[in-house]
Amino acid sequence: MRYCLMVALIFIVTCKAFAVTGSKTQEVLLLHSYHKGYKWTDDMSLAIDESFANRENVEIMSLYMDIKRIDTPAYLDALARLYKEQFPNRTFDLIMAADNAALDFVLMHHSTVFHNAPIVFLGINGFHPRLLRGLNHKITGVVEEVDIASTLELMLAMNGGLQTIFVLNDQSETGLAVKHELEKVIPYYSSRLNFEYVDNLDILAIKERVSTLNPENTAILFLLLFKDSTGKYFTYKESLQEVRAVSSVPIFGVWDFYLGHGVVGGKMTSAKAQGEAASKMALEILDGKSPDEIPILDTSPNVYLFDHNELARFGLKIPLHIGFHEIHNKPFSFYETYKSLVWSLVLLFLAGTAVTFVLATNVILRRKSEKELKSQLMFITTLLDTMKNPIFYKDVLGRYMGCNQAFSTLLKLPKWEIKGKTIYDLFPSAWAKEHALKDEMLLKYPNASSVDEATLHLPGRPMQHFVLHKATYSNADASVGGVVCIMDNITERIQQKQFLIQQSKLAEMGEMIAAIAHQWNEPLVELSAIVQDMEMAYYNEELTDDVVKAYVKDSMLQIQYMSKTLKDFRNFLKPSTQKKSFSVRTALSEITELIGRHVFYSNINLFVNFKPEFGDIMVYGYENEFKQVLLNIINNAKKKIINTYKGTDKVGIITINVYRNEDTTVIQIIDDAGEIHPSIINHVFDPYFTTTPGGTGLGLYMAKVIIEDKMQGRISVANGENSAIFIVEVPNCERVEKAPKVQGISTEEHLM
Repeated sequence: MRYCLMVALIFIVTCKAFAVTGSKTQEVLLLHSYHKGYKWTDDMSLAIDESFANRENVEIMSLYMDIKRIDTPAYLDALARLYKEQFPNRTFDLIMAADNAALDFVLMHHSTVFHNAPIVFLGINGFHPRLLRGLNHKITGVVEEVDIASTLELMLAMNGGLQTIFVLNDQSETGLAVKHELEKVIPYYSSRLNFEYVDNLDILAIKERVSTLNPENTAILFLLLFKDSTGKYFTYKESLQEVRAVSSVPIFGVWDFYLGHGVVGGKMTSAKAQGEAASKMALEILDGKSPDEIPILDTSPNVYLFDHNELARFGLKIPLHIGFHEIHNKPFSFYETYKSLVWSLVLLFLAGTAVTFVLATNVILRRKSEKELKSQLMFITTLLDTMKNPIFYKDVLGRYMGCNQAFSTLLKLPKWEIKGKTIYDLFPSAWAKEHALKDEMLLKYPNASSVDEATLHLPGRPMQHFVLHKATYSNADASVGGVVCIMDNITERIQQKQFLIQQSKLAEMGEMIAAIAHQWNEPLVELSAIVQDMEMAYYNEELTDDVVKAYVKDSMLQIQYMSKTLKDFRNFLKPSTQKKSFSVRTALSEITELIGRHVFYSNINLFVNFKPEFGDIMVYGYENEFKQVLLNIINNAKKKIINTYKGTDKVGIITINVYRNEDTTVIQIIDDAGEIHPSIINHVFDPYFTTTPGGTGLGLYMAKVIIEDKMQGRISVANGENSAIFIVEVPNCERVEKAPKVQGISTEEHLM
């Protein structure tokens, strides 16, 4: 038997050696436009090397054209002659061309120098299919585009008072391409921002100008600066460090190689992402796939990147709406790194009764520790029983192993009767099934935790709302032992919030009744005219069946219109019971139906602007409460305009702009009745704060509760030019659908 195993082992090793020896070595030429030591190029090479690390039969040869230092036609011709001499009979299985200069060079000498080898490009600015010169069947790759628009949006979000963007660039080939992208974006921001563009100054003049920038309303957009107007060459970090040394304003960028040398951050192109995406395509081609079967990646894989040191330097916060991002130079935080572990340990302490089962197995120490264990158990039991929150823990089979007095009181059962039962024995079947499934999912992840909001309706008792804080606990052998849960009763809080919301709605009823009066004015006039016409027709003996039917038809149209107004008013007062997807356009249309005439007769023009490319924008939340928020802000704007323009013939303007970001929809409500005084602008969302005589001070406070607490959105206010701007952000439906239920070892759900 031993000899058979030795023969089999020798056979396997021999076959493996033969397979490795017999496999053909594949050669890849990686041609870089720039030089070794340039961070962009080095990061790209590192990503490619890591992607090919497991391919023992692939050899990568890297060449550097060094065009940042010299890019004359004579130099490029000399390079072509050198490579032609270097590779007279050498045919590469694949050419990888990094950045524009390398791609142009490979395409120009594709047949004479590179023997028509397949091409994968990466890091290409200003891409257009005509750049490929008809070689589509031989070429594919990854486009590089700077995301200037997203970076400008980020700058505006991080600095509400931003007015001027100082743009630094050079006149290199890449710099001119980036300038072209900037020129396409500027028209969208010309009404909000002033742009000062510089690409023709020497470094001393640049530093002098930067040193005079106003830190209150200015930021720098650092695009590229490898050469100044004198032709002086800088490394990727030298120019940025020169500028940062004299700058008192934050610097933002669009290239990841500037991170860590003075930029706050931005939506940045990533050399690593470029290298990884291009390597994936290259490996597919080496495995036999044709380049024309691999689509060109025309969306640059850019990432939000930030430098913690620069954020701290200017006291800037990362906006909540940008989603995934990376922070460099972030100091180590034990709590942030091990947050789940810390909370799991806290909850495991509350499950101390489970530890007693492990300690009981230790016979040697049993007598010595029995008294201590008993005291500890009594202490923990007393501690749990003094807590007002119901607490319980279950094993992996879903059986209740213990609970505190609050949980026993909730179920109106003694503790001993609860022990050993399952959720199906104690709770309504639908509720039990739902939460048993959630517990099963939680038990799949050691040291997992979750936060789940749920409504409980036990027979013969009123409905109660709880937040369930759950975590798994472990046995001595590190296996999952079960689930611990703390129930936080939020019934009173929810009822109070709902009461305040309804109270806020009632505060709007005066405005609504006035709006209905305007809505009914014309139908009542029409009905009056119809009645008079009927009387006249009767006296003139013209009241035939057809005439009566016509009068009835006209009357019913007016009555139906008035009925619809009352129905809309009733729907506004009705609270939403659950979250759902709804159309922002429809919500705004219903609001303008209710108050449009009242606003018009108040000598105010109301404009609603939707960007057509977004179509019908769908959001997720409580529809009626959302409409209440918008109605409250519009009514406040109307009152402000009426008070400001009282006694004049000036027509007020309320503008509503609606657009969407990646995860949220933004509604801006702007009035032209002047700015909000700086002394009160930070208090407008405080409860019971009002500047209106007889006002309740609840409207904007409840707007904040609805948007931020109930819909997980954001509401803010800012001053514009002679205007006040209220900004409401709510989650898009797509963000809610894509949100994971379980993430790593921690899960969180919000059900309201």
